[in-house]
Amino acid sequence: MKLLSSLLLAAVVAAPAFASFAQEAKPAAPQAVTAVKPDLAKGAASYGALCVACHAADGNSLIPVNPKLAQQHPEYLVKQLQEFKSGKRANPTMSAFAGMLSDADMNNIAYWLVSQSAKPGFAKEKELVALGERIYRGGIADRQIAACAGCHSPNGAGIPAQYPRLGGQHADYTAAQMIAFRDGVRNNSLQMTQVAAKMNDREIKAVADYIGGLR
Repeated sequence: MKLLSSLLLAAVVAAPAFASFAQEAKPAAPQAVTAVKPDLAKGAASYGALCVACHAADGNSLIPVNPKLAQQHPEYLVKQLQEFKSGKRANPTMSAFAGMLSDADMNNIAYWLVSQSAKPGFAKEKELVALGERIYRGGIADRQIAACAGCHSPNGAGIPAQYPRLGGQHADYTAAQMIAFRDGVRNNSLQMTQVAAKMNDREIKAVADYIGGLR
């Protein structure tokens, strides 16, 4: 009985110390990340100062080699700007402009752009539209090329925070980016590199033209 009493007493004395150790050893709960509300007025001002010459006043670029940005998913735009700034996506002009922007500036510009309505585009190469549609909607099975619609949606609206909006984009710009992915010039999307690597110039041109007319 004396031995049992001694063991019980030791357990009682040790319990607070063990509880204290367990509390210290327990990993701290992750702190919630508070999203900063974008300032659209500042976004409009920054866009007007830096972006308007190439991408037009409302983000609907009139220059075929410069992308339309209106109504693009803000998460995608911020990612691209950050990667231009870091050099992960190579483009001397865009790297210079992105280098002037803070993360808050990028966020403000991106959310201002999503508030602008995208203007529809149109297909130009009528003889390639059917081929472009087949690839966009069904891929190319014998080369294991996935359908573009699987990631960018049937109407080109994309999936917010995952895949960019493509519908109505300039065909010249889309084709140039696909060729850049294929040729290793653009390296910031492994998925797109793998898809474009299996496509020839005619197929890329056809898909880009079809995308231009999506709405």
